[in-house]
Amino acid sequence: PEDCAVFHCRGCWAVLGDSLHLCAQEERRLGLLVCFKVTKDVAWEESLMIGLEGALLGCAYSALLCRSCGSIVGFILYSASSDLAYLRGFFCFFKDSIICYLLKKQVIIEASKMNFPAVTLKE
Repeated sequence: PEDCAVFHCRGCWAVLGDSLHLCAQEERRLGLLVCFKVTKDVAWEESLMIGLEGALLGCAYSALLCRSCGSIVGFILYSASSDLAYLRGFFCFFKDSIICYLLKKQVIIEASKMNFPAVTLKE
């Protein structure tokens, strides 16, 4: 594919995933790239957190961490409102916590400025 990208931690450049495992994008509320598979450089907290405000209000989730630097790079939803239910069990990266390396063009770009082909889990 033309736009194959590798997702890196913004803090330390560890490889977290790639666009071949991208299965959804959520732009409006959370600014997420959603993947069904990540690298071993991604860890998640065993304890669940409960969203007390904002878009994750009432949701139960575990934070995703970069193993190399400890930065929070996203979350895994376990319980969610009906409008976010399609994200449950997937690896959700915050676009502002990662950067993308485009393989074919050999350039680095902000994840928030990337436009991947439309993929969705809602259907």
